Amino acid sequence: MSSLDKMWASFVAIGLMVVASLLISYARTRTTGVLRIVLSVIAFFLFIPILLYMLLSLF
Repeated sequence: MSSLDKMWASFVAIGLMVVASLLISYARTRTTGVLRIVLSVIAFFLFIPILLYMLLSLF
């Protein structure tokens, strides 16, 4: 994998981390009930591709 591909993989991981962070912040401050739980679970499941892209950019 070239260095440029690793750079883009790390950018994707960073972008997904920002999305997950904003999603969990929105869920905790603006929502209640089931919607809060659903948004939190979506943010949690975003960490799977974040982890994969992070590992991809390391190796």
